[in-house]
Amino acid sequence: MIILKFNVSILLLLICAPWNVHSLYNHRKNNRLEIGMTMVKNTTAKAFGAYCLDGSLPAYHISRGFGSGASNWILQFEGGGWCNDVESCLGRSNTRRGSTHYMTKVEIFNGILSNNISQNPDFYNWNRIKLRYCDGASFAGNSKFDNGTSLMYFRGQKIWQAIIFDLLPKGLANAEKALLSGCSAGGLATFLHCDNFTKFLPRNATVKCLSDAGFFMDIPDIANENTSRTFYNNLITLQGVEQNLDKNCTSTLEDPKLCFFPQHLLGFIKTPFFILNTAYDVYQLNHILVPPSADPRGPWNHCKLNISTCTPSQIQTLQDFRENMFEALYSFYKHSTSGGMFINSCFAHCQSEGWNTWLAEDSPIVHNKTIAEAVGDWYFERNVTKLMDCPYPCNNSCQNLIPA
Repeated sequence: MIILKFNVSILLLLICAPWNVHSLYNHRKNNRLEIGMTMVKNTTAKAFGAYCLDGSLPAYHISRGFGSGASNWILQFEGGGWCNDVESCLGRSNTRRGSTHYMTKVEIFNGILSNNISQNPDFYNWNRIKLRYCDGASFAGNSKFDNGTSLMYFRGQKIWQAIIFDLLPKGLANAEKALLSGCSAGGLATFLHCDNFTKFLPRNATVKCLSDAGFFMDIPDIANENTSRTFYNNLITLQGVEQNLDKNCTSTLEDPKLCFFPQHLLGFIKTPFFILNTAYDVYQLNHILVPPSADPRGPWNHCKLNISTCTPSQIQTLQDFRENMFEALYSFYKHSTSGGMFINSCFAHCQSEGWNTWLAEDSPIVHNKTIAEAVGDWYFERNVTKLMDCPYPCNNSCQNLIPA
């Protein structure tokens, strides 16, 4: 009798549930929390014009909160680089980075998305959302490419809005606490959308933002070329990003496109913000500081794969990069009363999504705090948390996860 009642309840839930049935796939396997994909409703996507590069529907993964965290929300942008020309975007549209057709339908929630209290004590019972990335412009574009042969949607801004509107009736509209987060290109998206996020939530909600490995620097490469600025300028133009950049920033700077860089945008963000980054971010080492175009003969190849093989002059270049980052963060460090920081001296990229770097016995530590402890102290205002590490190689808690 009990078994029959249970089965009927499940059947009714499958028939009546307003979200994709894949979202019911939410259980632990081999001690891993696996969360099924939820597609944005077709009507919502159509209303916003929110489509992945190839025209497929956007998606996210949701793990429901419980207990004291039932009214609290973490939204995390997925990362995965960018595309800044038609050729690279067309290639991307046929992969998981540009189409939900190719994405894994189940994602493992770890680190800050874990529901294990021992691994994620401050956020384990919150509603935890992962926004899948399929536009190639950090959820910020609003354009379309159609040459009669190929059609691509550059609709990251619309994807962001459509997912929010999909989540509002599921409880986000009544959030008491909220944290917008993201890693890499998703970390950059957090800078771009932080203040906008607050506008969707109740006035009395506690809303804050966390960028992990998203503080991409506006600096020349080792050949003194503005490789990163050129790359992002092309991206902004192709995908129609400029119209969605912070208006206070774009009206202030001589070149509005610079507002895509966190160091130029940061001073205009009003929402409390936490910056989690390594001082030697390996993605930036490989693509901004020493891109292939600046190292055609490859003297940096070994150094980029194994720091112990770097020459003294290469180490000095890395230390100069660290100093440039600290200079870019100086005003935020000195003057922000609501901001937080955890800048360690590890050679890694993204540290909030994995249990081993978020909160484990051997996780990276700065001033005797793990990343999870530092973020929790900042969010809940238990402590002023602005931690900046000493230069490499002083921190022996680093796992130096190379390459990225």
